[in-house]
Amino acid sequence: MIRSGVLLRWRDRLPVTARTPALSLGEGDTPLVAAPTLARDVGCAELWLKVEGQNPTGSFKDRGMVVAVAKAAEADARVAACASTGNTSASAAAYCAAAGIACRVVVPEGKVALGKLAQAVAHGARIVVLRGNFDAALSAVRALAARGGIALLNSVNPHRLEGQKTAAFEVAEAFGGPPDGLALPVGNAGNISAYWRGFVELGMRLPIYGIQAAGAAPLVSGAPVEHPETLATAIRIGNPASWTLAVQAQRESGGQFAAVPDEEIVAAYARLAAEAGVFCEPASAAPVAGLLRLSRERPGRFAGQRLVAVLTGHGLKDPQAAIAHAPPLPEPVGVDSIEEALR
Repeated sequence: MIRSGVLLRWRDRLPVTARTPALSLGEGDTPLVAAPTLARDVGCAELWLKVEGQNPTGSFKDRGMVVAVAKAAEADARVAACASTGNTSASAAAYCAAAGIACRVVVPEGKVALGKLAQAVAHGARIVVLRGNFDAALSAVRALAARGGIALLNSVNPHRLEGQKTAAFEVAEAFGGPPDGLALPVGNAGNISAYWRGFVELGMRLPIYGIQAAGAAPLVSGAPVEHPETLATAIRIGNPASWTLAVQAQRESGGQFAAVPDEEIVAAYARLAAEAGVFCEPASAAPVAGLLRLSRERPGRFAGQRLVAVLTGHGLKDPQAAIAHAPPLPEPVGVDSIEEALR
């Protein structure tokens, strides 16, 4: 089956014109996977995983990036740039390569999973490593883009959120209506804003739960975090660019922001792989960890509900995390001992 991509599939709901190039790497139409044992422990009737790691570059970023890069190409941009903790850089580099636009990526020093950076390098992006965190990187790139001549590809670009809202359309289409609640990881906070925008455009209401890592939870505390820390690198952001939109989405939806410690993220990460067969990056496990925590805090709150947890990125984005939390390999055995070893 040929995947039509976001621009064609949802053309009538996106800001495209006759001049917008039909850019696509086959993004969108990602699966919903049932997680019955996790549903049991969350205390809901059904828990479905929206597996965004099956997008072309392995994360949800592709939905918005295809629109942002297509609009940049429509405007005859020659160069585009982004700040990134990893996934944005991989997506921007891939779509810029397909569109013939030079890509520049600014990453915070020592704060990006190598699997993601490898993608950006492979697609030909020029990488700049900044001394500082993501928030400093984004400020620098925004200032550069404001001077003109460079298209900004971060989620402050409104075309990014337009593309990302299509995931809400897919969820509603799959169920014939909205689920009873949806949880997703929150870092720079564009995605929670985009999901809410999508459901509102469909005339649907449901609570949206934005889950942050305890060491990088500005939306939970209500104040920026100067030095955010978490093993979930994709959400290691202390001052979300889409803060206002995210708070609006949370309040209007009747949802909630919640923080989970790294150990609970790691536990959910392991369970998703072992029990649901889905290998995601650590940040993607945060919404499952968050639902488990919220259900413990108020037993029965999700009784009878159909919930969706958005898993934003593939596990191969951060292979170091999987290796770090895996048991060591056993000692090698001889051929004559294989049968006994396999028992």
